[in-house]
Amino acid sequence: MGRTRTWGVITALFTLAACGGQGTESGAPPAGVSVSLNQWRSDETAHELEVSVRNDAGTPVRFLDVQLVTGSFATLPPTRMDTALGRTPRTDLRIPYGEARCDPATIPPVEPATVVAHIQVGDGTPRKVVFPVHHPDPTLDGLVKAECGAYILRRSVDVTFGDTWTRVGRTLQGNLVVTRKGGAEPITIDDLGATTHYTMLPRSGERGPVAVLAADATRLEIPVEVTPMRCDWHAFAEAKKAYLFPIYGTVGGGEKRYLIATPPAPVQQAFLSYAQDVCGVGGS
Repeated sequence: MGRTRTWGVITALFTLAACGGQGTESGAPPAGVSVSLNQWRSDETAHELEVSVRNDAGTPVRFLDVQLVTGSFATLPPTRMDTALGRTPRTDLRIPYGEARCDPATIPPVEPATVVAHIQVGDGTPRKVVFPVHHPDPTLDGLVKAECGAYILRRSVDVTFGDTWTRVGRTLQGNLVVTRKGGAEPITIDDLGATTHYTMLPRSGERGPVAVLAADATRLEIPVEVTPMRCDWHAFAEAKKAYLFPIYGTVGGGEKRYLIATPPAPVQQAFLSYAQDVCGVGGS
């Protein structure tokens, strides 16, 4: 009876391996195939990046799944692909990446990374390979600095959009709300950044700094005005980063960092309706 159960387990394991169709042992990439990491601007909002594959060999390589592995970001499950690539100088495979692993006080250095994938070379057996990524990778380094800088800044302060926005001439006027989340140091709002589609400026005209939340204060409103950066309506309709406003600030005498402030959906619609009106174009 025991032997029957043992053979049953072995048979089940072979069946699972055959159904998966993917080898389990890790190996080196095939000759002539390499990867690098990139990120299109439109992918930032979705927390995605591109694994850019180069294939200098004449044999097609099919990517069955792709996964980023690095100590700088949480590891997500492999992304299924089933994409065959012949000879190519660069083909982008888009995958999500996990939350940055940040320190509450300092931005950590970017850690080494690999791309792990199950691939099939020609008519060969699918197998698991590990592609090295050049270290330090500039794409990952930039993502770590941006996300961990925002993480540190947000431990002390949050910046949100007020509910009321009013058309005044060719501008849209409202308030940014600065709220202390922790600590007792002065918080300086050094500058307000533009997005791909809107410019936002303090109505006071002050820059560097725009305003200061005093050490004994918990809340500050900054009157601002918004104008369209461009009047290409098709670009507005397709925009993915139109509402990602960088806000630059320092806590006490610390390093200048920035966070991204995004207006809620009703305020985004107010911005869009205003842009449609001031640009003299119609939405679809």
